[in-house]
Amino acid sequence: MLSKLLIQNYAIIEKIEIDFINHLNIITGETGAGKSILVGALGLVLGERADSAVLMDKEKKAIVEAVFTLEDISIISPLLTQWEIELTAEVILRREVAANGKSRAFVNDTPVNLTQLNQLSACLVDLHQQFDTHLLGRNDFQREVIDALAAHQQLLSSFQKAHQSYSDAQRKLLQLKVESANFNREVDYQQFLFDELADANFGTDELEELDAELKILSHAENIKAVFGRIQNSFVESEQPVVQSIKTMLQQLNSVAAFHKEIPALTARLQSAFIEIQDISNELELLNDKVLMDEARIDEVQSRLSLGQKLFKKHHVLTTNELLSIQATLEKQLSTVMLAGEEIKLLEIKVKETYDKAYDLAQKLSLNRKKQIKPLEQKCGELLKRVGMPNAQIKIDILDAPLHSGGIDQISFLFDANKSNRFEPLQKVASGGELSRLMLSLKSLVAHSVNMPTLIFDEIDSGISGEAARQVGILMKELGEKHQVLSITHQPQIAARADAHFYVFKKEVRGKINTQIHKLTDEERIEAIAKMLGGEPPSAVAMENAREMVAG
Repeated sequence: MLSKLLIQNYAIIEKIEIDFINHLNIITGETGAGKSILVGALGLVLGERADSAVLMDKEKKAIVEAVFTLEDISIISPLLTQWEIELTAEVILRREVAANGKSRAFVNDTPVNLTQLNQLSACLVDLHQQFDTHLLGRNDFQREVIDALAAHQQLLSSFQKAHQSYSDAQRKLLQLKVESANFNREVDYQQFLFDELADANFGTDELEELDAELKILSHAENIKAVFGRIQNSFVESEQPVVQSIKTMLQQLNSVAAFHKEIPALTARLQSAFIEIQDISNELELLNDKVLMDEARIDEVQSRLSLGQKLFKKHHVLTTNELLSIQATLEKQLSTVMLAGEEIKLLEIKVKETYDKAYDLAQKLSLNRKKQIKPLEQKCGELLKRVGMPNAQIKIDILDAPLHSGGIDQISFLFDANKSNRFEPLQKVASGGELSRLMLSLKSLVAHSVNMPTLIFDEIDSGISGEAARQVGILMKELGEKHQVLSITHQPQIAARADAHFYVFKKEVRGKINTQIHKLTDEERIEAIAKMLGGEPPSAVAMENAREMVAG
């Protein structure tokens, strides 16, 4: 239930705080006193768009906070768990609007976006305004009404899961068929590209290594000449470097005992001698490996030419990129081969999931059809009570292809004057008639499901007398099991309140301010008397008001 509503710096409200009860809460007041502002503020905290124009003081932010006390938190626990918000029996929704028009939303002091706020508030509040009757014309709403009365939530849940499995399998099958068809149109070319790369049979980094080999082969004569000259200088010249360093070592060793720093120099020269010997040996080995092979040059150049051609075709620069393209093509070609088998398996799964969903949909349809006559009868009785004695509702359930709601196409048809000419609701019912029909349907559904807080904003417009009294009684009955908030101008409805709030304007520090006051029993009688006969209320009006409240 909505236990508390705090509004601050909103329109002509400086600050008000309202404590509601868990039954029928009635809000009345003079036209223009600010009743619609309350609904606007509530809509803001439920996720409607914000506008800086609502700020009373442009230097301060507007704040609307709604506190909900829940006996059963299971209705919101999946959302709060998903959003990682602490689960508590008290849920606080808050909306703040800054002077620049930017707004922030919070749930239990955790920031949320408007989509999240809308999702959560839909579980907590059912707000029905005077012209908010478009729901009645929606097939899914009409189906939900019948499902609520059928009380087959477990069956409905099983069907929804089965239909989701069918939809997923069907979507995957369609996607696979499209992909297969698209690739099949290009499969010959893709096979040609793969064969070309496979025939080339490149190894990892092969072209880069061949490029390095070609440089050696192309300069082999020069490389061998340089290696030969250096090798000759090291070991075969008239004064070979290796022999010269060896002689130097012998000379230093002969005088090492006479100077303390000579051994260190000798060690360093010995290291140089070993390193030069090692270099000489490696030069000899490299020289043997460098070959002047014209046939190999032709072979390498041919291989590189093929590689460059494939680089250009595939817009890459390295051997490994070519190998990656080859692997991708191989995988795609393999997928084409496997796609036919996978399509067959998916077709079997689509049929199986369809059959299961269709079987459950048939059971749903049977249950729904059992509700038609009782719903038409009960709704007709309620319509008579609320001032439409000649109104009739007719429900058509036609067969339809399997969809997310089952196999039924449900239509609510309306005849306001017993003409036996039933037409879709939106075509033949007036705004007032639709409002009272919506109230009747919600009253019927409320006994079957755990509904959120119900808020009615002047949906009693255009009725009076006995019809208004019956609307009041209907709301009173709703309020016995659900929290109901109703803004009304009808004394017959106000008289049924379990809690009566009066909205009025008051000048505060030179500014007009909307205030709200919970009326005592005597104040209620006086307020209803004024609604009956104006101000000041006559003795007769006071007595009538007292009787209405008592009865």
